[in-house]
Amino acid sequence: MSLTEKIASDLMAAMKAKDKVSLEAIRAAKTAFLLAHSEKGSESVLTPEEEIKIIQKLVKQRRESAQIYKDNNRPELYEKETTEADVLEKYLPVKMSVEELSKIVRSVIDRVGAKSPSDLGKVMGPAMKELAGKADGKEISAIVKQLLG
Repeated sequence: MSLTEKIASDLMAAMKAKDKVSLEAIRAAKTAFLLAHSEKGSESVLTPEEEIKIIQKLVKQRRESAQIYKDNNRPELYEKETTEADVLEKYLPVKMSVEELSKIVRSVIDRVGAKSPSDLGKVMGPAMKELAGKADGKEISAIVKQLLG
């Protein structure tokens, strides 16, 4: 079952359960999928990687909005955004531990032959490609800097 199909079935379940928060978050994901699908053309299908990127983008947007609401003392909107982000995160792959991340980043560093912090750019591209959907870019960057520096 693809992520698009899972979201469609979860949307129906949220409607039946009358779970407004989940319903809004899942509707946003379904809308984003439909928009991405229509941009590619009617005959195309979203790949699992594209679906994960869309969900990651939605989660990131909600986390950033929540932080803004928190900074502006709007607890009701902060709560709504964080709850929606939590609902959407269920569709993402499980995040990797720091040890697992370090191991993969170390193998990428060895593969590209990076030696110093100035080689950060050489490492980040392949590392981001390999760890897409499994780790946040900030985490990857911090580990690369730590291992090279």
